Amino acid sequence: MAKNIMIQGTMSNVGKSILCAALCRIFRQDGYRVAPFKSQNMALNSFITKDGFEMGRAQVVQAEAAGIEPDVRMNPILLKPTTDVGSQVIINGKAVGNMNAMTYYRKKKEYIPVILEAYNSLAAENDIIVIEGAGSPAEINLKQEDIVNMGLAELVNAPVLLAGDIDRGGVFAQLYGTIALLEKNERARVKGVIINKFRGDRAILEPGLKTLEELCKVPVVGVIPYMHLDIDDEDSLTERFNSETTRKSIDIAVIRLPRISNFTDFAPFEQYPNVSLRYINSIRDFSQPDLIILPGTKSTIADLLWLRESGLEALIKQVAAKGTPVFGICGGYQMLGQRISDPNQSEAAGISECAGMQLLPVETVFIEKKKQTQTTGKISDISGIFSSLNGLDYHGYEIHMGQSTKDQPPVVNGGNIYGTYIHGIFDAAGISDTIIDAIRKFKGLPADAVFNFDLQQHKEKQYDLLAKTVRESLDMNYIYSILENHC
Repeated sequence: MAKNIMIQGTMSNVGKSILCAALCRIFRQDGYRVAPFKSQNMALNSFITKDGFEMGRAQVVQAEAAGIEPDVRMNPILLKPTTDVGSQVIINGKAVGNMNAMTYYRKKKEYIPVILEAYNSLAAENDIIVIEGAGSPAEINLKQEDIVNMGLAELVNAPVLLAGDIDRGGVFAQLYGTIALLEKNERARVKGVIINKFRGDRAILEPGLKTLEELCKVPVVGVIPYMHLDIDDEDSLTERFNSETTRKSIDIAVIRLPRISNFTDFAPFEQYPNVSLRYINSIRDFSQPDLIILPGTKSTIADLLWLRESGLEALIKQVAAKGTPVFGICGGYQMLGQRISDPNQSEAAGISECAGMQLLPVETVFIEKKKQTQTTGKISDISGIFSSLNGLDYHGYEIHMGQSTKDQPPVVNGGNIYGTYIHGIFDAAGISDTIIDAIRKFKGLPADAVFNFDLQQHKEKQYDLLAKTVRESLDMNYIYSILENHC
């Protein structure tokens, strides 16, 4: 049976996912079979495995860092928010329905056998399991039914490292306050604390670190510097959405829908030095993009209505009529069609039918069965500015409850309007290059606006850099002693 170690955090977005990815890479480099695990994840950024199961993207990143194929056992429960108080609940990669927060809270303990079966199965096949918590273990109103932080640590007898984010300020209060709110048996599981996202000279921190160790009765295992890495973010807390991006030679605008999902679809475009990728949610930020992307969403009709009310729909249609290409992915593709129907309220939006943007000759009906599959093939039947995509191989995955007009090619095309259900389509070698080059030629820009980019090679370099930085910053000898001596 595998040894384990768990990273918990003082709050959301302190860097738990990235720290777990780093440990997965480090243990793999040291010759161990390692797998990630998160019992319950809440995120709209999901992935479909080769066998057609849905899981959180964070555990996909961690699996990649560990050098193994993503497996739904790494994330047996996934919650995809549909409203402010409800989520679609996905168990072992399959949707079981929508639940409001209170209903799910009452049912959580029923899922413990599901969690343990997934964990024990992974533990039987690996040497080390790196476990990620969620939010904070000190949410005292939720602790009784906890299945993802200390509740899970107790179930699988895991030692815990507690991480805090110094970049947002108050890290000493974060760490000490969290530990102070834990029960005595929970505090005994905490073997050390980690200060993450530090900018500056560690020597300035030393007096505070000593006091923190005295107060928390555990060592500071490491101070991790703020890292500028290109590794997929988990959810809408991503810094990508808040970054100020100057328009470059080629400008791509992604519409930041309120319930945007799978925004990592567009990461390949970030690698071009002369391309700006901007996430916009108002007409004042629109400017004059060279390509508009409508991304996936967990609530197509509600987000389409928001697009309409914000004035962005009218603006998109206006520039599209003048020749600006528009590319819709999944929910964004559905929006571009003639009509969207949801007779069974699959999206729980309270709306049964809505007119689309009328830019593509497709209609969508939501059905109760979700389609989730990986897919590969060749792009064909494309006209317009992106006609050079024809013949290129694609790979990716589909994850949607809407069923659009049958007998359509993988990429539907009407003039300069394009739509597809394929998440990750821009990852395939040559596709993002071809799109950027087509825009370059249309604008009459020189050829150095494009370069060939190997996404997989880039990812491996980023994981290695992550592991190097974290290995140099953590007391790995102490971490290995925790693995060996905890029982």
